[in-house]
Amino acid sequence: MRLYKLLFVCMGNICRSPAGEAVMRHLIEAGGLADQIECDSAGTIAFHTGNPPDQRMHAAAKNRGINTGGQARQICDDDYYLFDLILTMDDENLENIRSMAPAGDYPAEVRPFCHFVTGSTATEVPDPYYGGAQGFETVLDLLEDGCVSLLEHARSQLAD
Repeated sequence: MRLYKLLFVCMGNICRSPAGEAVMRHLIEAGGLADQIECDSAGTIAFHTGNPPDQRMHAAAKNRGINTGGQARQICDDDYYLFDLILTMDDENLENIRSMAPAGDYPAEVRPFCHFVTGSTATEVPDPYYGGAQGFETVLDLLEDGCVSLLEHARSQLAD
């Protein structure tokens, strides 16, 4: 059985993308799908490389029973070949991911994360870094919503 691999991407890989990874991993584990679906996160910039997720995001996720972890990293060429789906948090990072892609064909599909959000008209997951606590809650609301649909999408890809 092959693994279906998801990569969540934001700018610095300390707020939105590690939270997306954590929410998705929580759903994967709860559904007993850890042997079928794998996820990771990365950023489009290297500034925060090696840093843990933002403490405010960690605290907001922990309040929902979701554990964040890992260390920030920048997306690399190999990611376009290793992952099935690369999910961007906003239009700027979507554009950056497409411009950073290696030349030629690669198997990863690049899509905005909000394509999977069903309970909101949001087209981007807003960056909460410079805002207050409510921004982190809004991000988690969108991630929890979209990850449910994303999980169903991943399961359907495994069935093909």
